[in-house]
Amino acid sequence: MTEIVISVFLIMGAALSLLGAIGIVRFPDVYGRLHAATKSATLGVISIITGVFLFFLWIDGIVVGKLLLTIIFVFLTAPVAAFMIARSAYNTNVKMWGNNQQDDLAEAMKKQKKQG
Repeated sequence: MTEIVISVFLIMGAALSLLGAIGIVRFPDVYGRLHAATKSATLGVISIITGVFLFFLWIDGIVVGKLLLTIIFVFLTAPVAAFMIARSAYNTNVKMWGNNQQDDLAEAMKKQKKQG
């Protein structure tokens, strides 16, 4: 049973990482690519590391704290890094895909320019 649970985490992580890679190639603009890379790849890496942690815990009886710290580090830093990259891309006028229907940040940026 333990091998099945570990295998599910590893396969799920590999599948999510694959979906992230496909999204990076397929999406038309930097914002979509960033979304694909951050969401699926972050969950993929966390799933793989969780599978490795459970392997060492259940099979070898070892608690590897570095793996837990890695999960926390990836979970906290990847979304923040993606947010900062997207915000800087928007501030440097990187064009959105032509078929986008909505730009929520445009109005907020106009208000900020009027105040500052």
